[in-house]
Amino acid sequence: MSGCSKRCKLGFVKFAQTIFKLITGTLSKDKIEDELEMTMVCHRPEGLEQLEAQTNFTKRELQVLYRGFKNECPSGVVNEETFKQIYAQFFPHGDASMYAHYLFHAFDTTQTGSVKFEDFVTALSILLRGTVHEKLRWTFNLYDINKDGYINKEEMMDIVKAIYDMMGKYTYPVLKEDTPRQHVDVFFQKMDKNKDGIVTLDEFLESCQEDDNIMRSLQLFQNVM
Repeated sequence: MSGCSKRCKLGFVKFAQTIFKLITGTLSKDKIEDELEMTMVCHRPEGLEQLEAQTNFTKRELQVLYRGFKNECPSGVVNEETFKQIYAQFFPHGDASMYAHYLFHAFDTTQTGSVKFEDFVTALSILLRGTVHEKLRWTFNLYDINKDGYINKEEMMDIVKAIYDMMGKYTYPVLKEDTPRQHVDVFFQKMDKNKDGIVTLDEFLESCQEDDNIMRSLQLFQNVM
């Protein structure tokens, strides 16, 4: 790996940690500007007005985010390996590789194998400031691993298992091996309204919004996105 590539990866990890604090509510919106301004050079994103119209960020916030993205990763794209590096640092006591894999493909909406700034900021806008409906649609897309428009029990199991693996034994000291399966069985039974073995988007939205337990669990999982 070239020195430039290493600096890009390490720099984006540092940048992502700042964004992660904002997502989880441990860093204020003003603070993120202070932290990013300390090390970033000036870049002007193309299509800024269009992104402002498509997201819930202001022009100023988009400028700050773009400078951070481009300064830390000059190529303008992030690959899956970088995602795995980021989440490995966030969750050192667990194995985050599979969750990072699924999350990367949720960000990579065009399935090109790389995440551009537009992909990144669009997802960030939903996770930070989207409506409940928007966040649920995004979460559905994450769980719909093969992108066929449905969630089956195996897909839900894969995501939930990846989350439990990532959180590690220190987060769940009494976790039993079959806990993820039990978790999925309960969720799937509630969501699969017509018992056809798959969960549609409408079933997912309806189930989540009418069941406080599901909503709380999903909000917990969104904190690791």
